[in-house]
Amino acid sequence: MKNIFLLLLLSFGLAAGQTTTTDEHPRIIYTQPAQFPGGDEAFLAEFHKMVRGYIDMNQYAANGVFNFIFDIDVKGKITNLQILPKVKNSEMFIEDMMFAVKRIKPKWTPALRDGNPVKSTHVLKVTFTSDHFDHD
Repeated sequence: MKNIFLLLLLSFGLAAGQTTTTDEHPRIIYTQPAQFPGGDEAFLAEFHKMVRGYIDMNQYAANGVFNFIFDIDVKGKITNLQILPKVKNSEMFIEDMMFAVKRIKPKWTPALRDGNPVKSTHVLKVTFTSDHFDHD
């Protein structure tokens, strides 16, 4: 009897542990990805100019490769900038980088799905060194 009870208890425990998960963020297939006029190289060159002109990079311990993850909305504006890994004064760093990004002209061309502009996420790798930065 103990064996049957133990077997039932284990089977109910295993059954409860087998749940299906759904992807909260389904992958969107774009017919055309978001683009900056001239490509990522042109965007990073403009970004470089804005950072040099407006941001005091001596405030931050930013050395190495950073992932800039941001959304491009349906109007071609950059929103929701995230920078990984985090640095000293990370919130201020992100605010300053967003300030530099907002000064870049022209805007991005938004991603398209079935001919309609849609919000998309873009990732760029930027390498910072103590006195300048470059990109990969």
